[in-house]
Amino acid sequence: MKLSKTSEYALRILIYMSQSPDQLYTAKQLVKELKVSDKYLRRLMTDLSKSGFIRSIQGRDGGYTFIKGPDEIMLYDIIDSVEGMDKLNGCLLGFESCSSSNPCAMHYLWMNLRTDLNKVFRETKLSDMDFNKILRY
Repeated sequence: MKLSKTSEYALRILIYMSQSPDQLYTAKQLVKELKVSDKYLRRLMTDLSKSGFIRSIQGRDGGYTFIKGPDEIMLYDIIDSVEGMDKLNGCLLGFESCSSSNPCAMHYLWMNLRTDLNKVFRETKLSDMDFNKILRY
């Protein structure tokens, strides 16, 4: 299982910003540090702003800062806001008609793993993430 690029980048951005949650981060700074394209980053920042995690401050000295504290933001909420958890909670093999009454070959194995994965995402706060580890890669 792999997160989408959109979720990966959203998590990287917010984990990076959580190192100093009161700081104002410019798009240019985030693009440089996280190696995300400018266009992609700005679209994500718009989505994250609309979801109420961060806010955008316009102008020459503008940038992005947190509305909520990193200890109030769960990984599940970030992923859900940028792509929806339905993608992660659907059939592992991609069958639309897969269900408990019509299971695919992986249904019951994936169901248990999916439950565990959702639990981790729901119980892990942004503040639990070690931002130093994202800069090594």
